[in-house]
Amino acid sequence: MTDLSWCEVDVEALAHNVRTLKSLLPPGALLAPAVKADAYGHGLVLAARAFLEGGADWLCVNALFEAEALRAAQVEAPIYVMGFVPPEDVERALELDCRLLAYRGDVVERAEAVCARRGWTARLHLKLETGNERQGLRDRDALELARRIHDSPHLRLEGVASHYANIEDTTDHTYAREQLRRFDAFLETLARAGIEVPLPHFSNSAAVILWSDEHRRLARVGIAAYGMWPSSETLVAAVLAGRKRIELRPALTWKTRIAQIKDVPKGAFVGYGCSYQTTAPSRLAVLPIGYYDGYDRGLSNLAYALVRGQRAPVRGRVCMNMTMIDVTDVPGLDIRDEVVLLGRSGDAALTAEQLASWIGSINYEVTTRIGAHVPRRPVRRPPSPADPRAPTLPR
Repeated sequence: MTDLSWCEVDVEALAHNVRTLKSLLPPGALLAPAVKADAYGHGLVLAARAFLEGGADWLCVNALFEAEALRAAQVEAPIYVMGFVPPEDVERALELDCRLLAYRGDVVERAEAVCARRGWTARLHLKLETGNERQGLRDRDALELARRIHDSPHLRLEGVASHYANIEDTTDHTYAREQLRRFDAFLETLARAGIEVPLPHFSNSAAVILWSDEHRRLARVGIAAYGMWPSSETLVAAVLAGRKRIELRPALTWKTRIAQIKDVPKGAFVGYGCSYQTTAPSRLAVLPIGYYDGYDRGLSNLAYALVRGQRAPVRGRVCMNMTMIDVTDVPGLDIRDEVVLLGRSGDAALTAEQLASWIGSINYEVTTRIGAHVPRRPVRRPPSPADPRAPTLPR
């Protein structure tokens, strides 16, 4: 059966990004790319293998089903589950040799009981609340749980983790530095209590890019591993700080086909709600994709697609399963031509950041919302030095 749309994922770009990010870490530090949310929409197993090929040490997932899929695909790398694992699923998580996040006593209790019965040792990572107010415990409760884990013969406190609240969307990192101070203070508290933590970890993509000395022993990176900057503020802050020049290569291209080419007269209304009316005789291409596939309805009458390296504006509302684009100015159009919704066509490029700006969102959302039914196909492309999808820090 012919695919109506598909994503081409450049596995060499993914491997390159991992190598680049790892080069920013201190010697011996571990790099753990996040492959949650279907690897930010890039394909879980496909991306995981590419990251490991590029030198990643661990993989981070959000949920147990993602770990299940990786193990079923014979991915043997260490897996750290960053999200919630219900107590009733702890045994399965340990069967899959996963590291688990610890911030609930009942989960720790369940892990201890399972390990006592089966002769295992669970590797747990305590989640410290430093100022994001998601998962995690404040110092007093965190210390109590750390002692409980440390004192158990069936548990190992392998790591302590926290997460930045405001490092990406600003060039003022006062709050992030305060979070880091709290984190370090808690590590000192643990040390005074005689509790050794082999792998403290806090850094995300922005921290790895911006700071050279704050990664501790393990860095959990997300968006940058896929070739996208965490934000424009991160890019600016890196330039201002004189950070090492790096190249990130966006890995995902989303393509579709043309279902129909039609000529319409001046004054014709296009799509639901009659939200667009042609001002001259026009040629439209009907695309067999819509908001069901993850092409946001907010792109109606704002975005453009790329055909033969030319911009083709979206006309009318994006429908559930169809979208219309204006191809009047695309010379030599053929019904068999591919249409690029995200990525590169000839010398033209359409970035996740551009799509995000049209819908008032972020690049993360653009790629993660591409439908799971849309196939992800691995490709290998040589890098282009003039690739506008691959912003670099200036020399």
